[in-house]
Amino acid sequence: MATSSLAISPRKLRSDLYSYSYQNDSNTPLVIAVLASLIERTMARNERIVKNCTRALSKDTRTRVFDCHETPDLTIQSYLERIFRYTRAGPSVYVVAYAYIDRFCQANPEFRIDARNVHRLLITTIMVASKYVEDMNYRNSYFARVGGLTANVMNKLELEFLFLMGFKLHVNVSVFESYCCHLEREVSIGGGYHIEKTLRCAEEIKSRQQEEKGYNQIARIML
Repeated sequence: MATSSLAISPRKLRSDLYSYSYQNDSNTPLVIAVLASLIERTMARNERIVKNCTRALSKDTRTRVFDCHETPDLTIQSYLERIFRYTRAGPSVYVVAYAYIDRFCQANPEFRIDARNVHRLLITTIMVASKYVEDMNYRNSYFARVGGLTANVMNKLELEFLFLMGFKLHVNVSVFESYCCHLEREVSIGGGYHIEKTLRCAEEIKSRQQEEKGYNQIARIML
């Protein structure tokens, strides 16, 4: 594979996680491309499990709140980039959100990430993680607009998520470091080419968007 200035290495990802610049003209954090790749592979694995299962899989009715009425026509990569573009949440927020997703799935073993619930799960975990990590945050209503939801739905998702998590939101330094290491392994082992490709596409899209006035108004997408 030919090398590229956009290729992600574990060292580059770690540097981005710990020394990211919060200036308005900062590039999209590398962790977004890595997280998108990891979640997409999780969804593909879950899809194979459901397809190969001979009996209907049970599903906790409490987690159905994350199911969209219609599957959104928006990729994981694009959705995460949208959240970053309008919230400017730093890389550590996405690492903590990833830890929350992992805890959520462990606490609710019947829950499986799929195309219907992934977008709501992402906006909820990122909003909660932002409140945990950042000193200043947007209101729930703003996150709702960014995520394509109503404020009431956003509030309900947050409340249900907290109870389903048992309010276990603390992420200490060692846990944070372990999830950083897992994301680094995702780069070095799992999907280097895929991540590089999606990042290149993201950079091309971003260069076109810089010519537009996308920061003044938030386009509505309903989930």
